[in-house]
Amino acid sequence: MSFREFREDVKRSVELAIREAGLPLIDFEPSEPPRPEFGELSVNVAFTIANKLGLNPLEVAKAIGNELKVPKGSLISSFEVCRPGYINFKVRYPDLNYRSLSESILKEDYGSLNIGRGKRVCVEHTSVNPNKALHVGHIRNVILGDSIHRILKFTEHDVQVLNYIDDSGLQIADIVVGFKYVGFPLEPPKGEKFDHYCGDEVYVKMNELYKIQPELIMKQKEVLKEIDEGRLDIAKFAQEITRKVVREQLETCWRVGAYYDCLNFESHIIETGLWEKLFNQMRDKGMIQLETEGKLVRCWVIKMEGEEDEKVIKRSDGTLTYIAKDIPYAAWKTGLVEDPFQYNVFVKQPNGSELWSTVSGKGRDLHPDFGNADLAITVIDVRQSRLQKIISYILSLLKGEKIEKKYVHLGYEVVSLSRRTADELGIMIEEKDFIHMSGRKGIYINADDVLDALHKKAYEETKKRNPKESEDWLHNTAEKVAVSALRFDLIKQDLDKIIVFDLRESLNLEGETGPYIQYAHARASSIIRKADIEPEITADNASTLDHPTELNLVKLISKFDLYVEEATKNLSPKTLARYAYSLATSFNAFYEKNPVLQEKDEKKRMARITLVQAFKNVVRITFDLLGMETPERI
Repeated sequence: MSFREFREDVKRSVELAIREAGLPLIDFEPSEPPRPEFGELSVNVAFTIANKLGLNPLEVAKAIGNELKVPKGSLISSFEVCRPGYINFKVRYPDLNYRSLSESILKEDYGSLNIGRGKRVCVEHTSVNPNKALHVGHIRNVILGDSIHRILKFTEHDVQVLNYIDDSGLQIADIVVGFKYVGFPLEPPKGEKFDHYCGDEVYVKMNELYKIQPELIMKQKEVLKEIDEGRLDIAKFAQEITRKVVREQLETCWRVGAYYDCLNFESHIIETGLWEKLFNQMRDKGMIQLETEGKLVRCWVIKMEGEEDEKVIKRSDGTLTYIAKDIPYAAWKTGLVEDPFQYNVFVKQPNGSELWSTVSGKGRDLHPDFGNADLAITVIDVRQSRLQKIISYILSLLKGEKIEKKYVHLGYEVVSLSRRTADELGIMIEEKDFIHMSGRKGIYINADDVLDALHKKAYEETKKRNPKESEDWLHNTAEKVAVSALRFDLIKQDLDKIIVFDLRESLNLEGETGPYIQYAHARASSIIRKADIEPEITADNASTLDHPTELNLVKLISKFDLYVEEATKNLSPKTLARYAYSLATSFNAFYEKNPVLQEKDEKKRMARITLVQAFKNVVRITFDLLGMETPERI
């Protein structure tokens, strides 16, 4: 964390100099200059002051420089006033080397910050309809949500992970009609997962049958109403099917390292009567209106300030829209209502933790407290942005104050299929370069299939490098590489950019990928094993690290907590993914230019071994925050 100390030293020293120079103190932050010869930090506050006073920036910078004194024990090595008004600072690398390396090899939680201070946060992610398997687009949601959970937990937030299960919508009615009235077998073909079977076979074909057998649409509406009303036989059958699908979906999520604290079933939200209470509140407060004419006659609608279009909350036939079902859940998450649910353990997860869920009837007396969060984060794609905005607006009206900072929608762009991948899957996309995925239309690629393909490729590559290893070891390592390849590819992208998923490119184990970083870690692990010595850093041997590649790697390691802070405040796992890649690239550059085990100078050799160990520790912690493993060998 020593680069933070250096930055604080710079800011403090400049602030004191500004006061001594009799200039107005204006808030500023040191930044990194564009070229290394300018130093490690630069301050441009002279421009702001000069603009305010009508002076020349260079003269202001010189006035500050004349009063600037380097405190004793500071990490500042030197500073220089440069045209047209910058003040550039260089770090005292021997001290930076010693402080950052000693901390990074000794602290298991190196880089952790108490940003959260116990703040209660619920992160809702995944929330895939329980009628199909997760496809690659869903997995982006899972991986983003899981990474945010890990980062927030690392920074001392009290985090709960929720998964909302919509077990009472049209998509459930579709598969119930398929099984009950069309005659699809309840058991999938041998070797096929039940969630794949429901989505790939029953759901897709039912939507095709609706076009040629319109009478099935009437049956769909009847089933939906029976589910909503809780008719015993249909509701029970729907529950059995959805629970079976959810268990299969969870297997996929666990495979990529994502775990949960609670499943919230929509049917249980309906059972609590919470919607009716909130509906009455909204009606009595005039938040919603009953339309008496036009195309929305007899519908209950809400109109947001500044918008012309109304949003239907309750349809004319009495059924609820998606937004209506989300309102009580959002109110529960943010503590606007008391917890109305009963809970029981749904399943014990592979990591040993208990996954709880809401239940009908009586649950366990003793259970964790859920909901009532200081901050509720909903991870869902940008197509739901308006819906989430309306929910936030409704919550603010219910609470009587703005709630934007308490209810946060983390939106991201969708994952599309490339033309090449669509062709390989037999999907016709005409002249388009890519196509958006759609479960209803059968245009998607299941996450399990992608992971299996990645695993196969990783297995082949790992076996080439380790021909004598056991099959268990090879498959275990291949799975870690496969998960890393997928997670990293979906994390490193900007949230506002559409990911065009290409199956072949995702199998590339080189370049800016998770496996590239894993290989760098494995190389560092090999060096440490061969060194067969406990790394030790002293002020004396730390001063021997003076090659540009050594200093660059030290600097990156010393800045880890700054990247953690940025990722936390911006809810941005991408920040840490790119940091990990920079770290691995810097390590490989260092390794190519500097002998480690063959270094003849004893002090330098020990310092370099310690630097390797520090890199190994920090990349491991970073990957853990992103939900990826770092094998000792690949």
